[in-house]
Amino acid sequence: MSTTPSDPLAALGDLPGVADAVDSVRKAVDRVYGHRVMRRRSNEVTAEAALRGARGSASLSGADWNLEEVRRRTDFSGEDEARIVGAALRLTAEAGQLLSIWRQSPLRVLARLHLVAAGGATPDDTVGRPRLAGEPVDEPLIEAPVPDADEVSGRLEGLSQLIIAGGSAPALVTASVVHGELLALRPFASHNGLVARTAERIVLIGSGLDPKSICPAEVGHAEQGRAAYVAAFEGYVSGSPEGMAAWIAHCGRSVGLGVRESTAVCEALQRGAA
Repeated sequence: MSTTPSDPLAALGDLPGVADAVDSVRKAVDRVYGHRVMRRRSNEVTAEAALRGARGSASLSGADWNLEEVRRRTDFSGEDEARIVGAALRLTAEAGQLLSIWRQSPLRVLARLHLVAAGGATPDDTVGRPRLAGEPVDEPLIEAPVPDADEVSGRLEGLSQLIIAGGSAPALVTASVVHGELLALRPFASHNGLVARTAERIVLIGSGLDPKSICPAEVGHAEQGRAAYVAAFEGYVSGSPEGMAAWIAHCGRSVGLGVRESTAVCEALQRGAA
């Protein structure tokens, strides 16, 4: 695979196991899109995938509610866990509205995602902007060292330029890097994990891999467990070829598990059970 200065992510596709992960995801996505239920009831599958994806993302941020509780609740104010679930639901709903902006101005989208996630739960002057020097970060699951504000600014700009430039890197590779980089930077004072996983979703949708948003990677990240998520992320932070490949493979398995979840939804709809 050849690379150009505007396409540095493409080289990641040559790492051991990455091509297999990309191929596996592509085949799994094609299978669920070919399900007969998708011909007439794709909107229902999309809505259910959004709900399940939000539940999965929230669980990784410390609010491990069962699906029926998420479905039943209407008030997400009050206790911390309810606020996390509410933030995840708002982000999932917002993701599809930001696709046209993402490729032109990803930093605007990230600011908007943080604003939506915070929803009044964070002091107003820290919402919707990268943190400043000395400002603390609330992201209890991730214990990797937090880059300083200057490094965050530079790396965010670099990530933005990669997205704007586009390139030939597979959607899974780009989505994995966006997710991992945002989790590594933790650019906001709060809700970084939720924002990172939503950005991954936006890349998967906007790339054309999952245009109807029926393959919620968040489900798979949650199903593999918090320990596996953190271990894979540590591979990304290491920057080693092996670590990067392991992170991309983990994200690939997460998409595959999301596909399995939506396939089960399709089967239930076909049987009239949902």
